[in-house]
Amino acid sequence: MEDGMDPFIRAGGVLLSVGVFVLDETKSSQNLLDRDTFSKSDPICVLYTQGIGNKEWREFGRTEVIDNTLNPDFVRKFILDYFFEERQNLRFDLYDVDSKSANLSKHDFLGQACCTLGEVVGSLGSRMEKPLGGIPGKKCGTIIVKAEELNNCRESVLMQFCGNKLDKKDFFGKSDPFLVFYRSNEDGTTIKMEVYDWDRDGSHDIIGEFSTSYRELSRGQSQFNVYEVINPKKKGKKKKYLNSGTVTLLSFLVDIDVTFLDYIKGGTQINFTVAIDFTASNGESLLP
Repeated sequence: MEDGMDPFIRAGGVLLSVGVFVLDETKSSQNLLDRDTFSKSDPICVLYTQGIGNKEWREFGRTEVIDNTLNPDFVRKFILDYFFEERQNLRFDLYDVDSKSANLSKHDFLGQACCTLGEVVGSLGSRMEKPLGGIPGKKCGTIIVKAEELNNCRESVLMQFCGNKLDKKDFFGKSDPFLVFYRSNEDGTTIKMEVYDWDRDGSHDIIGEFSTSYRELSRGQSQFNVYEVINPKKKGKKKKYLNSGTVTLLSFLVDIDVTFLDYIKGGTQINFTVAIDFTASNGESLLP
């Protein structure tokens, strides 16, 4: 799985985003259990965290539901605070969703995996694979938990794009396009964007792709930020192929997260006052 442009939060001096998905058929023969009779499962992943004091498991969040698949690649990420000095236990439960009920007991259990956040962060490439268990005598599949940590990043960027003449992928209507961002691990500056047509079952159709950089995007709306969307398969088959539409950057806004230290540097003053009660009920004042 390539590194996407995921949302992050500041956590104990670092930024951390945890994503979950299940190995596909090309990488493992251990797929999710199929609980549906006439179709494949509709999986959802539920994350539980454990309290430090009472060790009680508490639901932290849920991914989206992906219809009719045994190899889900969940888009929604879990945002967690990471504390090096603490043992932060995690539990991932997967279910086959059978109705709109939020009650998990109404859905079929597909398996679970437990680990610590430290295990994920400390794994090679911060990528950990674990077999799903919880159902005796059954191979439930393999789950991958991946974390990414960024240091000293205090900028968040809000960008607005528009598409023009994108390829039509739906038979009875127009495409429902969305963008997926990837960045290069080598230089950290190259950004690849893929344009997809959204499908409810999760089998989104690729319209095309293009590459740019943070420096180019930071110019904002200009002639340099109009990109041709290229579909590699179409380009290889059709000699007269030009593009599958264009994507234009409309706006680029940078927001800097303010920290407590910024208030101090800006001249914020903190006064600390101590008062001692010397009433007779507290005893002799010379013998505190």
